[in-house]
Amino acid sequence: MVLDAADPAAVRTLAALLARGGVAIIPCDTIYGIVGIDPEADAGIRKLKGRGENKPFLRLVADASWVRALTGAEAPARLSRHWPGPLTLVLPAAAGGTLALRVPATPWLRELVAGLGRPLLSTSVNRSGRPALWRVRDIEAEFGRDVDMLLDGGDLPDALPSTIVDATVRPCRVLRQGAFSVPPEDLR
Repeated sequence: MVLDAADPAAVRTLAALLARGGVAIIPCDTIYGIVGIDPEADAGIRKLKGRGENKPFLRLVADASWVRALTGAEAPARLSRHWPGPLTLVLPAAAGGTLALRVPATPWLRELVAGLGRPLLSTSVNRSGRPALWRVRDIEAEFGRDVDMLLDGGDLPDALPSTIVDATVRPCRVLRQGAFSVPPEDLR
């Protein structure tokens, strides 16, 4: 099912689909993403991408207050001040390991996550090891039969993924340079 992202009814349909455990492709404030509720959608998204179990997905959260609930700590203020936006922070998880969290800049997406009350797993729209797709017709051709919904926000030819920063080390380290340039002083 392909729905127009500009239609408010489409976002309501998306919310209901995700609440039922569905997987969708949506335009984020960065690139198109494959999304589903954490953790229920994890196995389905991995199968869809052909991705192994060792590489984690980032989680979209409604606002910075979700960090404490998910990690047991606060995100570094010098980095989280750039939220909402295209910055993903890798933070220590309370139960061990790490979590990659991002507060998207798109208001409807933050509202969607807040309404669901759970983080959304998110990953680029591609098969593992292949380039991310940005043209809607290519996304539909490659994944249209495999996802429950494609929310069409138009082609995103110049979109970049989020910048990923490892905030578990000091100084913090840029793992992937993307749409946001982190001021060097914020990495200290």
